[in-house]
Amino acid sequence: MNPKPVLCVGALTYDVILHVPRLPAGPGKFLADDLAISASGMAAIAATAVARLGWPAAFWASAGDDAAGDFLVAQMAREGIRTDLIRRVAGVPSGTSAIIVDGAGERVVVPYYHPRLMATPAHGPDISAAHFAAVMTDVRWPGAAAQALDAARAAGIPAILDLDVGPAAILADLAPRATHLVASAAGARLLTGAEDPADAVGRLLGTTPADVAVVTSGEAGCHWATRADPAPRHLPAFAVAAVDSNAAGDVFHGAFAVGLVEGRGMAATLGFASAAAALKCLRPGGRLAVPGRPEVEDFMRGLAT
Repeated sequence: MNPKPVLCVGALTYDVILHVPRLPAGPGKFLADDLAISASGMAAIAATAVARLGWPAAFWASAGDDAAGDFLVAQMAREGIRTDLIRRVAGVPSGTSAIIVDGAGERVVVPYYHPRLMATPAHGPDISAAHFAAVMTDVRWPGAAAQALDAARAAGIPAILDLDVGPAAILADLAPRATHLVASAAGARLLTGAEDPADAVGRLLGTTPADVAVVTSGEAGCHWATRADPAPRHLPAFAVAAVDSNAAGDVFHGAFAVGLVEGRGMAATLGFASAAAALKCLRPGGRLAVPGRPEVEDFMRGLAT
């Protein structure tokens, strides 16, 4: 029997990624030394990670009725991701991001989403344990994220929230709906006010009904705790020579969802997600550089020997 898919909900963008030796420090004209164009967005990258890591993925997102939207849907379908839930919004451009990445892997991201793309949907897919193994949402389409997280919690399946930077009111509304909060350090700081990731983990568990709270800090690793064992723990990141950190956090979220639905323990799930994110950093290209399952398993086996 085929496993039920993980439903990813949120951002879908047409990304133009330009590589430069150094990030611009001010206005001017700068020559790029490489270019990549990709279907992207936080939830889109997570869905790609789910699919490349060997678990079925479905994607609920919005795109315009333009040529960029055609490209986005085709790119996601090419990954084997279920795309019938991507709604096409007439008369508006698809979401777009301009991304500048420097030689050290640092980046500047400038996204644009037309307001009608992100309008709260009147209704969404039938989210139940019969149809999906878990739901993973970002914060970029808050109305749909709220619907999906509520439905997943009601269905008794994991409701995973990628708690990244966004308006504080949206973060505060979405966080209590999740069973699993996986926050960036910046997102956790916005919601909790805590500068220390370990403190932020405790505050997330103390102020929401989530079963698990994780705060990721890039090369500094992640802190995590569970409702059953609320003492924060730290998992160091894998040391790699990063080329491009763009999309690493989104890969982490997709791999986290896979580890969770595969029934791994939390420590093993976080190790699996950290390995996938580290491998993404080894090459440029955003979503195009998401690693596959054999690569992640080989990497983890190499660390164990």
